[in-house]
Amino acid sequence: MFGLIFYNKFGCNQGSKREKKDLPSLLISDSQAVKNTESARNKGFCAYKCTNGIKRHLTTDTLGCPPMLHVTTANVTDNQGLIELITKYLAFFKNKPVNTKKITFLLDNGFSAKVLMTELAKIYPQIHTKIKFQVTPKPQQDPLNKGFKPVHKRWIVEQSNSFMEKCRILWKNCEKYLDTSVAKMELCFIRIMVKRLARR
Repeated sequence: MFGLIFYNKFGCNQGSKREKKDLPSLLISDSQAVKNTESARNKGFCAYKCTNGIKRHLTTDTLGCPPMLHVTTANVTDNQGLIELITKYLAFFKNKPVNTKKITFLLDNGFSAKVLMTELAKIYPQIHTKIKFQVTPKPQQDPLNKGFKPVHKRWIVEQSNSFMEKCRILWKNCEKYLDTSVAKMELCFIRIMVKRLARR
């Protein structure tokens, strides 16, 4: 629960009109396969990315700050990783009042909203009253410029992934245990949040 605790006390919402909200109504989720070094003990092979290592499951708000983090071996699917992430923070969703706005999880095409809701309902039957999933369309070719046009809002989580890649300790997975990998991700974003607060 460290991610939510730090986010609520020192996160991006502080000093804004949303200060009194525990969590925004829109979250963006994605996963990132990362290669292991020889010191890592937990390994898995991601066939889609052809990567032998771990998978970082990141959920951010619209400012790129992550209230929820999770790390698995790379062979875990995006759907299963997000199920584990939400289950990890399930106490928050259980305590969320039913009469408040549902939290929307914005996802890419690697996820299945139907599978996610079906599997989560087995764990917590009232989950459909607290959250919903929205799968965005695939990125389109930009006719004016070479490359593709980023998907509005969902690209924020990709930007947060790039923030981690700028941290020397996160360029690959050098940690023996998955919990240590999560801690290094948290330290990375604590540094980013503190720098943002210092500029105010």
